[in-house]
Amino acid sequence: MNLDRRIVACALVLGCFAGPASAQTPTGCPVSSTHVTAFQPLEHSRAAVQRGRLTVLAVGSSSIEGVGASTPQRGFVPLLEAGLERRLPGIEVTVINRGIGGETTRDTEGRIPLQTSLTVPDLVVWQWGTNDVLRDRPTGDVVADFRRGADWLDRAGVDVLLIDPQQLPEDTDNPGFRGRNPALAAMARTIADEARTRGYAVLTRHTAMADWGALPGGGVGPDDLPLKDDGDACWAENTAEGRDAAARTDLPAQRA
Repeated sequence: MNLDRRIVACALVLGCFAGPASAQTPTGCPVSSTHVTAFQPLEHSRAAVQRGRLTVLAVGSSSIEGVGASTPQRGFVPLLEAGLERRLPGIEVTVINRGIGGETTRDTEGRIPLQTSLTVPDLVVWQWGTNDVLRDRPTGDVVADFRRGADWLDRAGVDVLLIDPQQLPEDTDNPGFRGRNPALAAMARTIADEARTRGYAVLTRHTAMADWGALPGGGVGPDDLPLKDDGDACWAENTAEGRDAAARTDLPAQRA
């Protein structure tokens, strides 16, 4: 096999040229810090940055795991890390991916004690609510699951950024997804209420996606659920931008 063929084989089969994720904003993605509301200052994150190292634990379901990305480096977590690094030059940033596709809030809550103990994060990004709605779980049960996990995070002394449900395509052919956006929006309001009560930050992904019309497929993959590359990149940039602004805020945000 000649050199050119070896190079092609390596790139296609082994991915040997895969480098670190880039933090480029896709065309048609509006980036704004206003999608993140911090109800208390992100004091632990700010202190970590002052020490020169920020560790973020990302938990949740397929959106965190990166199921819809074309390569692992194009998923939400690597792109969030790249976006934070760009905004925090000279700071060692590590974002740890502990997403598992298909999880409900109960599933994630059960893993939080071990994962926080193992990773010792300064900030926990917790995406929840979508699968609970799609499986018709009672909201009271979902909130009770969340509060058990939140109690542990409060005892651990970490900052928390909640991520609410995504939007689904209105023209979806999946009967299980059709007409679900009102229930997902209601869950997003519940998550915002919990963030306010706990003094957490929250990224209103459900609202942000209403402005993603210029992205192919609205940022959602062909099966109408996991975000694809453009959607992950847009979400990651908005999260990084919002976290950066929230960490610089001394007073709690007053937006509802």
